Amino acid sequence: SACGIIVGNIIGSGIFVSPKGVLENASSVGLALIVWIITGLITAIGALCYAELGVTIPKSGGDYSYVKDIFGGLAGFLRLWIAVLVIYPTNQAVIALTFSNYVLQPLFPTCFPPENGLRLLAGICLLLLTWVNCASVRWATRVQDVFTAGKLLALILIIIMGIVQICKGEYYWLEPANAFEPFQDYDVGLIALAFLQGSFAYGGWNFLNYVTEELVDPYVNLPRAIFISIPLVTFVYVFANIAYVTAMSPQELLASNAVAVTFGEKLLGVMSWIMPISVALSTFGGVNGSLFTSSRLFFAGAREGHLPSLLAMIHVKRCTPIPALLFTCISTLLMLCTSDMYTLINYVGFINYLFYGVTVAGQIVLRVKQPDMHRPIKISLVWPVIYLLFWAFLLIFSLYSEPVV
Repeated sequence: SACGIIVGNIIGSGIFVSPKGVLENASSVGLALIVWIITGLITAIGALCYAELGVTIPKSGGDYSYVKDIFGGLAGFLRLWIAVLVIYPTNQAVIALTFSNYVLQPLFPTCFPPENGLRLLAGICLLLLTWVNCASVRWATRVQDVFTAGKLLALILIIIMGIVQICKGEYYWLEPANAFEPFQDYDVGLIALAFLQGSFAYGGWNFLNYVTEELVDPYVNLPRAIFISIPLVTFVYVFANIAYVTAMSPQELLASNAVAVTFGEKLLGVMSWIMPISVALSTFGGVNGSLFTSSRLFFAGAREGHLPSLLAMIHVKRCTPIPALLFTCISTLLMLCTSDMYTLINYVGFINYLFYGVTVAGQIVLRVKQPDMHRPIKISLVWPVIYLLFWAFLLIFSLYSEPVV
């Protein structure tokens, strides 16, 4: 179940929206695939660092709890409020916009859907799912179970069709001479943005740390889940991107506002409707899952007195966190003022990596301040140092390349 939590939370809308952003900034197919692989490796390193923290500070609340315990209440307070006001709402806005893109794009085959239509449908999706989560925990979990199948169907179809394409000899853009042919000049700042776009698709890798207190035998199951699930997700993501370029040229992929829809139109013929429906189901479930899980962070924050007690209250009969859900819904609706998903992804990716780095730096600080502290899992400090070097590269060059969001 630990593997299921990680895989289920990572694989979502990202693989259906990020490939365009990664390719656009990586400047070639080959480098884009390398970005996906390296992002998976860095995610695994970050997850190992979090595994040590998760069993050393075994509290639900994830990086919020670690930052608070290591750096003090103020740092934890800032981490929590940025998550509440920025990270969760922006993530949910991107997923909702992906949903509306995949619903509306087939209705506008020769152009992009109207921006107001995208925002309106994304808002309706968000309001409907907020109502479901407010009405019943059972309804919310059933929605999650049903719609999780959508993303699995879409990804299985994409990978199988990609394998068929390769067997037919359709791998022009995978040959080394063509894969690394740039369609624009390579730029280190753009490459950093490519990593930000890719990291969005891996978002959710740290979710298991939010439920450490509920995990059976975390000393064994936490690292085991990391070693199984993150390589699996990386494999799926790399092969999905390979499949995309067996059916589309880089120019066609970049011209598409819904990559999986274009892929389906190219290869599935009269059955192409399966792809947008599958992705729409997946992203609908993704919005629901994000709304459902955010209440854990509100609970942890309210327990420490860093959030108003109102946000931790639940309905007496329905046992649902209605105030927290309404607050998240309103914050997300404000994020829908823009329909540019890639700007939102850069924004939330930068903020996420900023705090991932602070948390991993806290691991080193804790080693120095409390070297004799009991650590059931203890990794080499080489790993957090590697993570922080990558973190510094990503933040410095992405900020240099795109200082204004």
